[in-house]
Amino acid sequence: MSPRPALATGRPERPRSTAPRARPGPDDLRRTFEAAPARTSSPDAPFADSWWGRAWVDALEALPLDGARLARGRAYADGGHVAAVTVTPGRVVAYVHGSRARPYRAELRLRTFGDTGWGALLDAVAAHPGHLSALLAKEMPHSLADTAREADVRLLPGADDLDPSCSCPDHGRPCKHVAALCYQTARLLDSDPFVLLLMRGRGERELLDDLGRRNAEHAARERPAAPAAPSVTATGALAERFLPPLPAPLPVPPHPGQPPSYPDLPGARDPLGLDHLATDAAARAHALLTTGRDPIAGLDAWQDAVRIAASRPTAGLTATTRALYRELAHATGRNTMDLARAVAAWRQGEAEGLAVLEEPWDPPAGPFDRARPALAAAGHPRFQPRRNHLTHPDGSLQLRFGHDGRWYGYESDPGADDWWPRSAPAADPVTALEALLGG
Repeated sequence: MSPRPALATGRPERPRSTAPRARPGPDDLRRTFEAAPARTSSPDAPFADSWWGRAWVDALEALPLDGARLARGRAYADGGHVAAVTVTPGRVVAYVHGSRARPYRAELRLRTFGDTGWGALLDAVAAHPGHLSALLAKEMPHSLADTAREADVRLLPGADDLDPSCSCPDHGRPCKHVAALCYQTARLLDSDPFVLLLMRGRGERELLDDLGRRNAEHAARERPAAPAAPSVTATGALAERFLPPLPAPLPVPPHPGQPPSYPDLPGARDPLGLDHLATDAAARAHALLTTGRDPIAGLDAWQDAVRIAASRPTAGLTATTRALYRELAHATGRNTMDLARAVAAWRQGEAEGLAVLEEPWDPPAGPFDRARPALAAAGHPRFQPRRNHLTHPDGSLQLRFGHDGRWYGYESDPGADDWWPRSAPAADPVTALEALLGG
């Protein structure tokens, strides 16, 4: 079923982000961002949205560069003239559409840190537990720029850092095409501030692995030495003695823990697969601790595939999640549309919601028979019954009765017979229909 507009509720649509989206790359040292659309905000509004993006613009405009060319470059970036941008250590490259039909190749080189510089920066980070925990959580705190400066390392560009080049005939430093790329780099930082560290020479995975090692070394240094174990004879070990009661178990955390970032090493397991396994194991263990119920007990391969896919976010599917959907659908002999529909049903009612989607049945006399009069009494048109389904006369809305005694809302384009789960189930058909109508 093609994406369809939501029912009219009087609520305005949420504006879409204009930050460029990253494409999946072959390794951790090459990031490619799709071309961003032209900006529609006021020319006087800040060019970037995030703190790091604006800090980049401030540092750029403080450099002794040609102000007129910078202004023209900003207008080019505002107008969407910069194509996809590729970032590798010390280099940012993109094609920029100018006055000619053929775009120009603009390149911006940024001085990378050597081993000494990186060592000084990471030592400074390790000395700030807040910075260390934030970076390990894949966040870049604003104060990291000050911490780097205190370690005599400059994250944002300085006068001797940038080396622009372009295939256009203008030999200005920079020309307006490279200036546009400079401004577009600020929008990359809106999307992911770790791009700044990649430009300085380190990929995210290498950086996090190094920080993890430093954190472990720091913890080992801080941990007091264990006292020497007393010697115990065999007779003493086997002697009867009083054992105190076990301590109370630790409280269950409110959410499952997150797995570590697995490195992508030659010959090693796929880090994405390891991440899925670890995340799923943590969620399963948390469910067992909090409910005493194993969430995958008794599930067949298809149900488990749907459960795994439903555990991933689907608002704006990432490349990683799309790849997971393709693999799960292929492994179970389905297509990605089948899987997406089943995920929507699982989010309605887990295994029971999936059964309502896939297994029509004939309910006995009772609540199902009383649903039509209840809907009519609430002022709704006469729904047409078929097995455990009640369908709106125009063929766009449907209520399905589950074995658990709840009503599940479905929606389709009128006459298309392409039903999708839409709203949370309810024990009362009128409540379920109103939830469906309310979007």
